[in-house]
Amino acid sequence: MYKFLSLIVIIGVMTFLASCASTTRPMLELRETRKPTGVYYEVKRGDTLWRISKLYDVEVKDIVKANRLPDVTKINVGQRLFIPSGEQAEQKVVYSKAFDTSSSAGTFAWPVAGKVISYFGDKKGLVINKGIDIEAREGSKVVAADGGVVNFIEENMKGLGKTIIIDHENGFSTVYAHNSEILVSVGQRVNQNQIIAKVGKTGRATKPYLHFQIRKGHEPQNPFHYLP
Repeated sequence: MYKFLSLIVIIGVMTFLASCASTTRPMLELRETRKPTGVYYEVKRGDTLWRISKLYDVEVKDIVKANRLPDVTKINVGQRLFIPSGEQAEQKVVYSKAFDTSSSAGTFAWPVAGKVISYFGDKKGLVINKGIDIEAREGSKVVAADGGVVNFIEENMKGLGKTIIIDHENGFSTVYAHNSEILVSVGQRVNQNQIIAKVGKTGRATKPYLHFQIRKGHEPQNPFHYLP
């Protein structure tokens, strides 16, 4: 009699466990197969992250995060980028034609008055300077070296602190870092010598100075080849 009752209990427990497995397995499978939504985009000549973000109506920071990009100023022709929650942009291609008319003067002005304390190519440990560092009084006005569109802003960029990138729509862009305050916004069009920030010591800076870069395409240039 006891053996019979024990057998019934064992069968009941096995039936219960089997039913639990059948109800939980689909939920686990759903979790495993769930994938982020979006599309892939192949970088073309002249593209910047800001232009791509506007093409798909997606934030630059979301593209950077989705692709784990180490340098937001450097993307390569032919590189495939995943655009999270992006939709096919064939109907938006007309947007890129708006960039055909450049507001840049084609020449560069000094972004701040001060003493150059580190030059293009200088090494600090394992880090090579991709621009120049200009020492100035904290709070001094930082101006756009040329006209263009602000295509990137980061309040706490690794090592660089408060950072601005301007696309000059002629193949060149400029980078302004270690600012104490940013006075422009992404998508804003600026003129040459327009105030865009104030000198600071954010990021790894230990004293007030502006880190300034000129880039042709995605390649850093020696600013002294372009500044008057």
